Amino acid sequence: MIIAIDGPAASGKGTLGRRIAEILGYHYLDTGLLYRALARDLMAGDIDFDDETAVVCAARKLDVDGLGDPGLRAPGIGEAASIVAKNMHARNALLEFQREFAAQSPGAVLDGRDIGTIVCPEARVKIFVTASPEERARRRHLELEQSNSQLSFNDVLQDIERRDKRDRGRTVAPLVRSEDAHLLETTDLDIETALNAALAIIRDETGRSDL
Repeated sequence: MIIAIDGPAASGKGTLGRRIAEILGYHYLDTGLLYRALARDLMAGDIDFDDETAVVCAARKLDVDGLGDPGLRAPGIGEAASIVAKNMHARNALLEFQREFAAQSPGAVLDGRDIGTIVCPEARVKIFVTASPEERARRRHLELEQSNSQLSFNDVLQDIERRDKRDRGRTVAPLVRSEDAHLLETTDLDIETALNAALAIIRDETGRSDL
């Protein structure tokens, strides 16, 4: 079974995805890390993001075992990843890996921007997680403070708003809620309340009484 969790940056979808996967005993993939890792590799190699051939080559060489690199959470990588994600050729190069990951037994939870619409439109359960830009910026700013970042709240909020505009406005796989996705608004929810709400959706869709 595939569970697709989509939503904008810092909406809480990653935390929910990990917790749900742990509870179900499923495989978990934060697909945004693929684009962050690709952006990191391109910048490290001083490769132009618009160089189609080089971008595709880098995507195919991507070491997915390195997705735990804490540097992928560094300031600036997220915005760079959002720019890379606009590249249709980069997306196509990473699409096969994502679909193969999703096909694993006993099931998989994937979170990103286009899981329910493009990557796994056949997903059994689709959840679109969102929150206000201000709340998402507050969460991200708190994370960055814990890593000694000097970015101000306003800097983080502007970054969130730029990424939202870019993700929703791109012509290739834009951020959009699929018609059959359940909306989970987390602005006023703590993680445990949001998790319980997500599990209730999965329970209703699958009939699993153990959740």
